[in-house]
Amino acid sequence: MVARKIVLSESEIPRQWYNVLADIKMNPPLGPDGNPVSPDMLAPVFPMNLIEQEVSPDRWIDIPEEVLSIYAIWRPSPLVRAVALEKALDTPARIYFKNESVSPPGSHKPNTSVPQVYYNKVFGIERMTTETGAGQWGSALSFACAQFGMECRVYMVRVSFDQKPYRKAMMETWGGKCVASPSTETKAGRDILEKYPDTPGSLGIAISEAIEAAVSDTSGKTRYSLGSVLNHVVLHQTVVGLEAKKQLETIGEYPDVIIGCAGGGSNFGGLAFPFVLDKINGKEIAIYPVEPAACPTLTKAPFVYDHGDTARYTPLLPMHSLGHAFVPPPVHAGGLRYHGMAPTVSQLVNEGILEAKAVTQLDALAAGILLSRTEGIIPAPETTHALATVVEEAKKAKEEGKEKVILFNWSGHGLLDLTAYEKFLADELSNFVLSDKEIEEAEKVFAEFPKPEALKSR
Repeated sequence: MVARKIVLSESEIPRQWYNVLADIKMNPPLGPDGNPVSPDMLAPVFPMNLIEQEVSPDRWIDIPEEVLSIYAIWRPSPLVRAVALEKALDTPARIYFKNESVSPPGSHKPNTSVPQVYYNKVFGIERMTTETGAGQWGSALSFACAQFGMECRVYMVRVSFDQKPYRKAMMETWGGKCVASPSTETKAGRDILEKYPDTPGSLGIAISEAIEAAVSDTSGKTRYSLGSVLNHVVLHQTVVGLEAKKQLETIGEYPDVIIGCAGGGSNFGGLAFPFVLDKINGKEIAIYPVEPAACPTLTKAPFVYDHGDTARYTPLLPMHSLGHAFVPPPVHAGGLRYHGMAPTVSQLVNEGILEAKAVTQLDALAAGILLSRTEGIIPAPETTHALATVVEEAKKAKEEGKEKVILFNWSGHGLLDLTAYEKFLADELSNFVLSDKEIEEAEKVFAEFPKPEALKSR
């Protein structure tokens, strides 16, 4: 019998995170005056210990013991060979996935929520605010805050708040407070509601609300937490790729193809970046971030300076962006409905080290159904985007008659996303594909901003 699971012991959890900033060149974030942002300018939003990680040039950063002890609740996560999927596709490819759905909130998100809350706690912070799209990040931060006795307030994108009520229940079970965004609690939310009372919301709007709620606390005991995009967030997620490397080594395998869904970039970067280091040093690997065709940030949007949020509270970030005012169509993959992308992922795509792909909602969910009926696990709608590309690559291997090792990140389970499958099976969903005109209109908002340099890391 082919071994399906490669499992490490708790003693083999990586003791350090990998920092890709040590190996690539980046444009700096800019302030309103067009000059690079200094660490102290971020202090009202993040604690200084996380700001230090955000800008650190060190290749390896130690994981605190307090974080490792909570990681051990679910880590190391299993690496699984998708034997039944291989058989269904009749492919010579060997397909492996890192199962990040085994965490308490059911996704990869606690890999960063736990260290973020830990660093805030030791800095003296008592309350955390954040945004969430599909609810995975809000659930993860609520879970982490419960572990450290912290308060948590989550602004959840309105369309997902309505589509996924049990995510709200999950957050509140852990003691978090979940608010639909845009809300009347903040100026950013009220301004949007005045202009667009029926808006489905967006991650950009929710980020604005969460930042405003944090910086307006005059006690100084509240900070904001981001679930993706920034360097320190992706840094924490590299525990995924580092574990996967160890697991593949134990069976003498190495990936030819690496795939992950990409909304803000954290789960994709977490799996891919330890292998990006190998590719920078000459290894031949195809690495694909996969996004929704309804929000084609990497595949159709330009590489620009833009704000990470709608109200323009954040610095200007060098990234692929559809424009900070862009409100994506209400696809069920709420975690992928973001106008921008992690600057590190954007830089690597811009250099050609990564090759971005986009898939439609219907193709993604069809892949999710196939995986559910073969491997038995129901994937989150976000994960199905990666799966659609896995299926495509496995079929390509069959056409070429080549044995390949395909590795992808199973970023979360879909047990709280069954509405998407219900509607798909009832033929009640449609595809959203943005026109060039819609994209051009959305991009007008950053025409006034500086342009990032075309840097090369190798």
